[in-house]
Amino acid sequence: MTENDWETAVSPPEIDESELIARIQAGDKTACDECIALHSPALNRLLLRLLGNEQDAEDVLQETFLNAFRAIDSFEGRSSLSTWLYRIAYNAAMMRLRRPKARTISVEETMNETPGYIPRQLFDWCCLPEETYDSEEVQTELRQAIAAMPETLQMVFMLRELEGMSTDETADTLDISPSAAKVRLHRARQWLRDTLSPVLAPE
Repeated sequence: MTENDWETAVSPPEIDESELIARIQAGDKTACDECIALHSPALNRLLLRLLGNEQDAEDVLQETFLNAFRAIDSFEGRSSLSTWLYRIAYNAAMMRLRRPKARTISVEETMNETPGYIPRQLFDWCCLPEETYDSEEVQTELRQAIAAMPETLQMVFMLRELEGMSTDETADTLDISPSAAKVRLHRARQWLRDTLSPVLAPE
């Protein structure tokens, strides 16, 4: 999977967003269906990473769209529709995770749809031979490291590195400043370097 393929996988097709929003606000059920079809894949991918199982992800995905359509009249367009939906989904997922007996965050099975694939950005700081990237040990250690990452760092890392969001979109989704998002991403990368160095360090 090339970098361009990854960008295509996480980027919805071009649409007239303002027209779609206007149709939803007017009560057009077809527009609601179009919105769900357009944004469900990316939202579901994030929710699977956060919640760790398909049933919880599906429940929160439905909750996300219900909440979004109920509040659509309050959408002011200061961010994109997808970023607004990500924010709603993230908040709903965090509420579920913080309930009593909530599942712990896991990305073991859902870090990416393509088996064995890890975004190239994760290895910008690594000088290992390319065949090392595909080793089962590295794959397992990386998934476990992301799952164990502190929540504030993990979310920025997921949105920026795995979902391909911009810094501004990530900040808007998490309701933090762009500078805070940059700092957290830097700390997340450093956290991974420190955590994985015993595995990735050349002998």
